[in-house]
Amino acid sequence: MTLLLAAALTFHHDIEPLLQKRCQGCHRPGEIGPMPLETYAQVRPWAKAIREQVIRRKMPPWFADRSVGHFANDPSLSEAEIRMIDDWVKAGAPEGRKEDAPKPTAWTLGWNIPPPEMVIGAPKPFTVPANQEVDYQFIVIPLGLPEDRWVTMAEVRPSERSVVHHAVLYVRERGDPWPENGTRVTKSDILAVYTPGQGPMACPPGMAKKIPAGADLVLQMHYTPIGKVVSDQTRVGLVFAKEAPQRRVMTLQLATTEFRIPAGESNHRVSASGTLPNEALLLSFFPHMHLRGKAFEYELDMGEGRVETLLRVKPYDFYWQLSYRLDEPRLLKKGLRLRAIAWYDNSANNPRNPDPTVDVTYGEQSREEMMVGFFDVAVDPGIDKQIYFIR
Repeated sequence: MTLLLAAALTFHHDIEPLLQKRCQGCHRPGEIGPMPLETYAQVRPWAKAIREQVIRRKMPPWFADRSVGHFANDPSLSEAEIRMIDDWVKAGAPEGRKEDAPKPTAWTLGWNIPPPEMVIGAPKPFTVPANQEVDYQFIVIPLGLPEDRWVTMAEVRPSERSVVHHAVLYVRERGDPWPENGTRVTKSDILAVYTPGQGPMACPPGMAKKIPAGADLVLQMHYTPIGKVVSDQTRVGLVFAKEAPQRRVMTLQLATTEFRIPAGESNHRVSASGTLPNEALLLSFFPHMHLRGKAFEYELDMGEGRVETLLRVKPYDFYWQLSYRLDEPRLLKKGLRLRAIAWYDNSANNPRNPDPTVDVTYGEQSREEMMVGFFDVAVDPGIDKQIYFIR
């Protein structure tokens, strides 16, 4: 094996392809990264900071325990890639020959998905006050589709990310009175979710999510004030399947609202579990907590004392809420028990803790807490949630 001398490493030949693959999805104009990393002129001033972040494995962000499971969307750099960045920076971060540069990535302007076939969203901007807490906003988006449509990709894009705690895009079937009936609880399927760091919804090949004929979409928006008045007008982009899918993707969840996290408690455990009513192909996980969230696990209880950990997120980071897509989908048999376990730090040692002197219970605001273990499964395309939960 030929060793590559550090002095021979250049931006265009060695570093630029790596940035395209691992970093530019976020670090380009209009995306969540604080600065673009598409050209040498943009990267060079940040070279030492980039080196520091990748050596500490802070970037690209990824929180799954590497000893548990394998995930298709893991952006982590290999030890060799980290060493390459380290050596390049130590050598003075040379640019190299421009003719060695890779072909620029053809990003879709304003989106992280291919050009959407349908763009919809909030009909008007919503003004977020400087300090006052804002109740959940429910924005009904009529579609008027005369026939079923299958969605392979969906992206929720706030225009002002700084005030959006999360957004959930629901499929509300024809005749459903929610949310006009005043309840916050719904059994509607989830089409896509936006949280800090969360990418678009993208189904595996041959799979899709369904919007039945006559259904509407409902955007549930959770806004968090940032000390100044700003407005947001969230958009949604959809990419449709070209043919009927082999499997339907549905988002399920393990959750509980029945918990109390004692004041000062640094490692409080909360769990929720359920048995699968029918067979399904497990695709991905998406844990959700608030500022006291510390760690999150999914377990498969196969009975007779046999328990398999499927995902361990440690540490959990409220500001980087990621989904974890299995490298190989896992067939789960009917009757198996799936468990989600969350740990919370409500002590003064948690720098993000809004108030370590109070007990914390379930609530929608960030100063309160949530415990939700979302997970995606694939089933026969003729099955919906109502049918799936018939035992």
